[in-house]
Amino acid sequence: MIAFVFPGQGSQHVGMCRELYGEFGAAKRTFEEASDVLGFDIAGLCFEGDPGELSLTANAQPAILTASTAALRVLESESGIRPDFVAGHSLGEYSALVANGSMAFKDAVFVVRKRGEFMQEAVPVGEGAMTAVLGLEIGAIREICDMVSSGPGVASPANLNAPGQTVISGSRDAVMQASEQAKLKGAKRVVPLDVSAPFHCILMKPAAERLAEVLDKIEFREMNVPIVTNCDASVNSDSSRTKELLVRQVTSPVRWYESVETLGREGVGKFLEIGPRNVLSGLIKRTLPNVEVGCLENKSQLESLKNG
Repeated sequence: MIAFVFPGQGSQHVGMCRELYGEFGAAKRTFEEASDVLGFDIAGLCFEGDPGELSLTANAQPAILTASTAALRVLESESGIRPDFVAGHSLGEYSALVANGSMAFKDAVFVVRKRGEFMQEAVPVGEGAMTAVLGLEIGAIREICDMVSSGPGVASPANLNAPGQTVISGSRDAVMQASEQAKLKGAKRVVPLDVSAPFHCILMKPAAERLAEVLDKIEFREMNVPIVTNCDASVNSDSSRTKELLVRQVTSPVRWYESVETLGREGVGKFLEIGPRNVLSGLIKRTLPNVEVGCLENKSQLESLKNG
């Protein structure tokens, strides 16, 4: 069985999916559709834009969604490869919902633009932080976060990316304290992340509340294939649950490696990462070393998938 997986924020780069845009009408039309929704030229932002501007949360989220959907539509039009399951990392969950037919692309672009704005505005710049902790198990990290959160600040696991690779999010001082405690507990590396807000923690509650109002107006259609969700790391086929899960996702940890394990238990032996870069591919191989992993962002990768 095959799972299509879609990257989240941080995978953006200037030039992403440019080759597919130039070669395939399905990709070009996707970028044009997104530009119509957003009211600006998203192809220009993705292909010739300033890296700093592209990395702004409100820009990066629709840009990655558009690039991922463009690649998906090229794959669909040029091959017979279809998924048995879909999943996405944080923002990538919206790309996955487009892939399984639950969300219209135009709705997803509109929502993630708003989502990015809401997340950026939820916490003043400089008051939050995120740090990647490598080489320490999740149980120890949870204990550390509980300890530092007993004071005025808050810190919690935000991204469970792979066994031994967890991102902590929260108030700047609390995250710094957690980072120091992680080093004392034996973490191999502790790496502060260059992010504009503390995603996937309780500080994002204002963003979640605003997002819920936007999602109230969106139609969620029947899914073509199931999705494994970030919040629960479990299989969902019920589109009536989608809104609640997307709202919860904003303040909940992304349980990525558990989602990958769930897909493995469901019988998935091949993962295709569709969209910019190949961050998820490495995380998947760390979690399930024996599965096959492919990527799609350019024409040579497309040909490889078609011939494979």
